[in-house]
Amino acid sequence: MNNIQHRFFRSREALHHSLLENTKYQLEKAIQSNGEASFMVSGGSTPKALYQSLATSEIAWHQITVGMVDERWVDRHSEASNEKFIRINLLNNKAAKSRFVNMKIENQCVQQAEFNVNQNYSQLNKPFDLTILGMGNDGHTASLFPYADGIEEALKNESKLCSAISAKRSKVTGEFTERMTLTAPAINRSRLIKLLITGKDKLDTYNRALAGDDIIEMPVRAILNQKQTPIVVYWAP
Repeated sequence: MNNIQHRFFRSREALHHSLLENTKYQLEKAIQSNGEASFMVSGGSTPKALYQSLATSEIAWHQITVGMVDERWVDRHSEASNEKFIRINLLNNKAAKSRFVNMKIENQCVQQAEFNVNQNYSQLNKPFDLTILGMGNDGHTASLFPYADGIEEALKNESKLCSAISAKRSKVTGEFTERMTLTAPAINRSRLIKLLITGKDKLDTYNRALAGDDIIEMPVRAILNQKQTPIVVYWAP
């Protein structure tokens, strides 16, 4: 049976409070157990409040390494850059003491950069102690997009931590179809995964993902259907 816990809340404020307290607990527990923690983060509006609150939290940030779950292949100063989003919302105040491993390599196309990104990510403490994921209404998570070029490799290759993806352009991707992402096997080797979703549409998408097994159609199923790593699903209207 899949190792999924559901934490559903009546409000996003209640979700945020629970998510914040448990995230601090998980990071502190990893530091106590291993002397350090690896914290993999996603972009998007849903975890924004979490990151802003964590940035001012009294945690041993100098013992935490923050890594990207995925990245749009844009200039790191672009408003579309997940790295810029993380730097603004998390890597400041007290959290500025953390170590950071980014995904974007300047002056290389995403396919050329894949080897170097994997080399950089090999320095992270593994298994990742905590991975934060979101999900789109198309059933993608990280930058594992349905029917994307490179998706089968990113879903199945056990030897890679990161994989280049060229997504099919859609309302979800917008113009930014070139991506770098953690592979599904790398995500699934985390100690704990938190999947954050809000709103009825996302809940409907989530339930549809649970009901099927075609991972190319809805790549989030590669995470939901695995049995090795606990997943906590946070949802609020």
